[in-house]
Amino acid sequence: MPKLTRIIAGALIVLALLLGVFAWMLSRRPPPAPPASVVQTSFPVVVATRLLPAGKPVTADALRVQSLPINPSGAFTDPSLLAGRIPASDIGADSPVLESQLSSGMAEQITPGERALAVRVDDGNAVGNRLRPGNLVDVFFTLKRDGTNGGGEIDTTQARLLISKVRVLAFGNATTGNDNGNDPNGMVRTAVLAIPVSDVDRVTLAETSGRLIFALRNPRDDETVDPSAFPPLPEVIKTAALAKGASASDSTRAAAGIALDALSGVGGGRSIVPAHFTAPVARVQHTGGGIEVIRGGRTETVAQ
Repeated sequence: MPKLTRIIAGALIVLALLLGVFAWMLSRRPPPAPPASVVQTSFPVVVATRLLPAGKPVTADALRVQSLPINPSGAFTDPSLLAGRIPASDIGADSPVLESQLSSGMAEQITPGERALAVRVDDGNAVGNRLRPGNLVDVFFTLKRDGTNGGGEIDTTQARLLISKVRVLAFGNATTGNDNGNDPNGMVRTAVLAIPVSDVDRVTLAETSGRLIFALRNPRDDETVDPSAFPPLPEVIKTAALAKGASASDSTRAAAGIALDALSGVGGGRSIVPAHFTAPVARVQHTGGGIEVIRGGRTETVAQ
């Protein structure tokens, strides 16, 4: 038993020495470095320096790049990409400018002075429904003779080039940048064209009074109709600017309108009659075979 006691005492002494050495080594170690502070991530985002009202182009001096702790979806990092864009709704000062807040889609594809105009199409007038958004077309129109015995507004059936090098914005459900929207059965009913505002009257009148035909053209072909080769068409409503020989804007000319006989080239156009003037309803002429009554463009002979 004393022998066992001496063995246990020796083991405890050795363990104590080992623990002492381990404590001495721990005391010589440098203190642990304090934990590094978490670095805050920031993102450069374009924000508005003042209120950006809806419908007005964004100017470069109304934007700045600011570091934000978040990166919103649709945010911009370069202010030059936003110059000239149109907000669809008001954007407050110090707010990030997002793509979803800006006017987009077809409206952004129309250049100043143009209007997007939808026209009817079918297999026979739209290159067999092979038109695609982005194509350039020449718009022809046909007019059939109106009335009989030359008494109608159109004396002769005709076909003419109406406007050249017109850009197709949409065809059926397909739009620029999305050419997969056409009906698989080919049931395309409309095409949207980028028409100069000064020509919208002519296109709408030709469509309602006749038939439009679209001829696909090569985009590298620059030949167009020379407007100076034709006299200006008389307007329906006389404007003060045109009456004085001054130049008028395209929108003013479009508001002045155009009559079908002027578009067809068989008449000199019409002007709206002043309100105080009452036009005769009918005109009567005596002929050898009876009485000829003319009402507007219709002629009727009544026996005496």
